[in-house]
Amino acid sequence: MTGNGLEGAGAGAVARRRARRMAVGAALGSCALLMASVTPAAAHGTGAGHGGGWRHGGSGHGGAHGPRYVALGDSYTSGPAIPPQTDVGCARSGLNYPSLVADRKKASAFEDVSCGGATTEQMWTAQGANAPQLEALERDTDLVTLQIGGNDVGFGSIIATCAGLGVQDPAGDPCRSHYTSSGTDRLSVAVAETAPKIARVLRAVHARSPHARVLVVGYPDLLPDDGSGCFPAVPFAAGDFPYLRDTEKRLNTMLRQVAVRNHAEYVDTYGPTVGHDMCKAPGDRWIEPLVPASPAAPAHPNAKGEQSMADAVLSRLKQVRHGSGAGPTRY
Repeated sequence: MTGNGLEGAGAGAVARRRARRMAVGAALGSCALLMASVTPAAAHGTGAGHGGGWRHGGSGHGGAHGPRYVALGDSYTSGPAIPPQTDVGCARSGLNYPSLVADRKKASAFEDVSCGGATTEQMWTAQGANAPQLEALERDTDLVTLQIGGNDVGFGSIIATCAGLGVQDPAGDPCRSHYTSSGTDRLSVAVAETAPKIARVLRAVHARSPHARVLVVGYPDLLPDDGSGCFPAVPFAAGDFPYLRDTEKRLNTMLRQVAVRNHAEYVDTYGPTVGHDMCKAPGDRWIEPLVPASPAAPAHPNAKGEQSMADAVLSRLKQVRHGSGAGPTRY
């Protein structure tokens, strides 16, 4: 190779390294935005009382026979950054899956109190100016969806930690090593410790709305189901992609089990979103990566992702429920 050729190759390598550093830097910088999107509304503080939708007796869509529907949940329910944002304090979108379900089912009353940053504790405690979510439930509520637990396990901090470690060792599995360094998988422990919290929420939902059909909504597929990676767009190490995928599957399995044991139904949103994770091309993904290309929070569903979760809920509602024997099954 000529001298000019060597110089050109060297310049190309430098340019590639520079581009890679810029991509990784952008992804890591977006972790701050990710943490903001899952921070309790007290940090943003503009919400007031209960959230979007209409209260009992409101006009809604005029569906006299539609369900009285209440949506509970965290940022995967609320839809941060997806326009239109109807509650800035909770990062709640008017096109999140509860709103889409309420529209399709012609809900006679609808209240969406999902809020970015919510944990199971926010079912009982205020989140900034936002009332405890369970207060939205009434005895004549017909339908309740609940998507919670990700923040109890620590979704936001896990993603930020693993992204930081991944940059240091992109070919290894530093995140898995970090969370298992004590000989115990701390993320598995966190999932197990969240189970009784979910059960407590479901008992409270049944007590407040004894005739409601209660659906526990799982989390969508965030990372490639085959365990492959896409560093630096998602700056996790190669060996950590399957580890984090399995952790999410473990969380969803726990949610399914707790739902069944507590007279609720489980809605699988993982299966329908396989192949649309944050590593896919912008036109194919329903979950945005750490640097979103579509309006959505980092590592959260975009509008297509919320539509997919709405479709999963609606599909479940078409099925006749079994087990509880309480209330009408038409919703």
